Amino acid sequence: MNNLNIKRAVLSAIVAWTLGVATFVASYFVPVMTDANQQANLVLFVMIIPAATLGAWFYYLKEPKTNGFLLGTSMFLVTIVLDACITVPMFIIPFGGNHVTFFSHPSFWLIGVEYICVVAVYRSLSKIYMLPKAENS
Repeated sequence: MNNLNIKRAVLSAIVAWTLGVATFVASYFVPVMTDANQQANLVLFVMIIPAATLGAWFYYLKEPKTNGFLLGTSMFLVTIVLDACITVPMFIIPFGGNHVTFFSHPSFWLIGVEYICVVAVYRSLSKIYMLPKAENS
């Protein structure tokens, strides 16, 4: 496994987390389903694909050799910290939730696995189809 640029991984995770939280919160303002929480999780499940892809793209601009699974796991760990420190206190606790219910909900972990897989698949596909110029020479 190659080295992980921690600073760049954190920045990439912040990009993906910001997009994820924005779509999660925005979904509450467009009621389509009767269960707003289920709708927000469904929207996040779909939108984590472009969010994680954008974060991975940003990371791999400068660090083309890092393992995708390592990066995805690192980005998800940063997301957990951001959720614990910002998302839960700002958006979950005021509406009656807490850290335990947020982090023990199966959809959180399902979306987390999806997040890691999206980054890993992005890396695998980029090795096949989109090699940076530095690796081609």
